[in-house]
Amino acid sequence: MPSSQKYRKTLLACYLGFVTQAIAANFAPLLFLTFKNTYLLSLEQIAAIPLVFFFTQLLTDLAAARFVDRVGYRVCVVASQLLSAFGLALLAFLPDFFSVPLWGILLAVILYAIGSGLIEVLISPIVEACPFENKDGMMSLLHSFYCWGSVGVILGSTLFFVFFGIGHWRILAILWAILPFCNAFNFVRCPIERLVEDGESMTIRQLFRTPIFWLMALLMVCSGASELSMSQWASAFTESALGVSKTVGDLAGPCLFAVLMGLARAFYGKYSEKLDLTKTMLGCGVLCVCCYLLASLAPSPILGLAGCAVCGVSVGIMWPGTLRISSQRCPKGGTAMFALLALGGDLGGSLGPTLVGSVSGAADGSLKAGILAAVIFPVLLIIGLLLLKKSFDSTSDHD
Repeated sequence: MPSSQKYRKTLLACYLGFVTQAIAANFAPLLFLTFKNTYLLSLEQIAAIPLVFFFTQLLTDLAAARFVDRVGYRVCVVASQLLSAFGLALLAFLPDFFSVPLWGILLAVILYAIGSGLIEVLISPIVEACPFENKDGMMSLLHSFYCWGSVGVILGSTLFFVFFGIGHWRILAILWAILPFCNAFNFVRCPIERLVEDGESMTIRQLFRTPIFWLMALLMVCSGASELSMSQWASAFTESALGVSKTVGDLAGPCLFAVLMGLARAFYGKYSEKLDLTKTMLGCGVLCVCCYLLASLAPSPILGLAGCAVCGVSVGIMWPGTLRISSQRCPKGGTAMFALLALGGDLGGSLGPTLVGSVSGAADGSLKAGILAAVIFPVLLIIGLLLLKKSFDSTSDHD
C-alpha cells in the first residue's frame, strides 16, 4: 500500500470533522424562534446563544495553542468529536432540567463550542501532516466539507421539520449528534502524524516576533470577516431586498452562499496544481470587492442577490489558502500557529458581522450601508497579499 493510501481514513475522519463543525455552528440558529416560543426567552437572551458559542470557540483556539502539543493530537481530536456529540445531544434535554432554560441551552452550547474550536485548530494541521502530494488542493477540498455540512444541516433540518414538525426538534438534535459520536472512533483508529517534531515547533513568543506571522494573521482576520460579514447577513439581506419569506430567504441567501463557496473550494482542490495560490487569492479578493459593491450599490434586487451569492465563490479559498501559505512560509509554526490563525479567523468572523450590524443600525436599518462598510475587509486582504507577494519576490531575488 502506498504510504499516502493509509491516510485516506484520516482524510475521511477530517472531512466528517468539518461536517461536525458545520452542524455545531448552524443547527441552533435554526431553532432560535422555537427556543423563544417554547422557553419564553427574550431576543436579548436568544442573542446570548451565538455570542457564547463564538466566545467559547475563541477561548478554545487560544487555549489550544498551549495544550494541544502536550496532550497530543489524537486525544484532543477524539475529545473534539465527543464534546460536539454530547453537547448536541444534551441540547435536547438540559433546558428542561433548569429553572431558567437558557442556562441549560448555554451549557450545551459551551460543550459543543469547545468541540468546534478544537476541530478548527486540529483538523487542518492533521491533514497538513499527512504525506499527500497536492497539499494546496487537499486543504481547499478539506474546507469545502464545512460548506457541504452547512448546506446539509440547513436542508436536512428543514425537511425534517416539514415532515415531522418542529416540535420534534429534540429528536433531530440527537440524530445530528450521532455523526460526531461515530466519527470519534474513526479518529481512534486512523493514522495521525505530528506536523512538527517535538521540540522543533515555534513557541507563541517566537511567532509573535516573526513579521510574516502578523501578515498571515491579518489575512486570516480579513478572510473570516469577508466570509462571515456576507454569510451571516445573507438571509436578512435576501428577505429585505427581495421581500421573500424566511424559508426562501434561507435557501436563496446563506444556503446558496454555502453551495457556491463549497464549489469554489472543490474546484480549486481539483485544479490547484495548475494555479498559483497567491495570484488566485488576489483574484478572489478583487472579485470579493466587486461582490460587496454589487450587493450594496446595485439598483436591482436581483443584482444585489447575485452579488451576495457570488461572494461565496470569492471567499471560498481565502481561509484554507491562508493556512496553506502560512504552512509554506512558516514551516515550523506548528500547532500554535494554526491555533492562533484560527483565533484570527474567528476574530474576523465576529468583527465583520458586528460592523455590518452597527453601520446598518446607524443608517436607519439599511443593510446595504452595512454591507458597503464591510468592503474594507477584502480591500485589506488584497493589500496584505500584495505585501506578501512583494516579500516573496524580494526573497526569491536574494536567493
